[in-house]
Amino acid sequence: MGKSGRVFVRGLTSQTYGLGEFRSRQLAVHRVRDDSVVVDDAKVGHSGDSEKSRTWWRIGPGDEEFLTQTIQVHFVELPPESSNHGHGHQNEAAFYILEGRGYEIHDDQRYDWAKDDLVYVHTDSVHRHFNPYQERAVALVVKAKCTWMFMGLIQQGRSGPIDRPEEFGPREDWSRIWTPGVLERKKVISPADTVWEDTPLGRVRVMASPDRTDGRIFSTDAFELDIPAGGRSGKYWKMADEVYYVLDGSGYALQWEVEAEIAEKYYARVALEPKRYEITRGDTLYVPQNHVCQLFAADGTPLRLFNAQNRVFKHLGYDTVHYFEPAS
Repeated sequence: MGKSGRVFVRGLTSQTYGLGEFRSRQLAVHRVRDDSVVVDDAKVGHSGDSEKSRTWWRIGPGDEEFLTQTIQVHFVELPPESSNHGHGHQNEAAFYILEGRGYEIHDDQRYDWAKDDLVYVHTDSVHRHFNPYQERAVALVVKAKCTWMFMGLIQQGRSGPIDRPEEFGPREDWSRIWTPGVLERKKVISPADTVWEDTPLGRVRVMASPDRTDGRIFSTDAFELDIPAGGRSGKYWKMADEVYYVLDGSGYALQWEVEAEIAEKYYARVALEPKRYEITRGDTLYVPQNHVCQLFAADGTPLRLFNAQNRVFKHLGYDTVHYFEPAS
């Protein structure tokens, strides 16, 4: 967390360090985080928390260490019969419901959700979370907020009048500049809206991707991965960085750094030895940009994980995953 306030986008200048040093520092940071890691407790400049609700960040641009500015991870907890403050922001967010049930009020419409649902907060949305039930509700939130901030899309906050109202005309419908047909897309993706598929990565349930045009999200891709006891995922190479959250089970990940050899063209040089990271339920695992990764279920039970990444990499020309070997 920043010393004097929230960090939205971290600067990158040659006066501070070169690009090679930046990557070295980023790769030196430990990539597994558990409940002991809180990089931002939402006490400075956050408009969503109420007296009862609680928000805390595990991965974000305010990290003192270098991890990522492409995908942020935080949690929201709503005790029984509670809600948070309503607020609006231009960036999207995706809430994976870890515990409980409740509903959202988004742009004055209600959307109910329950455990294992993925709930979308669309662009330019005023939203608020409610838990009217007797058990607590907990959500894992992933978002690509830095992308909006970097592009100057920073109009956000709680509901209220605008400054200098005498200088502006009457209200106009903001959705006029949204992608056509977006209002007909789903705001909640439930397990019934998805199917488990056998892929080179393993058994996967895709919740958000460019191919899923029924969901109202454009910035974040998400899926669940289920690795059977004693099994392993595919060994894959991709350019995008990503975050795994361990839903159930324990195991470990192997990650191989990929170096760029710049000769008459770019060549990839994969490290001979991987780094190993032990993971268990409740952990987040970070996979940096341009890495090879493979996951293993190692405690005699299946390993179930939630994965998220920033979709912008696919729009930049990195929309392929290469598999060195398929899942077991």
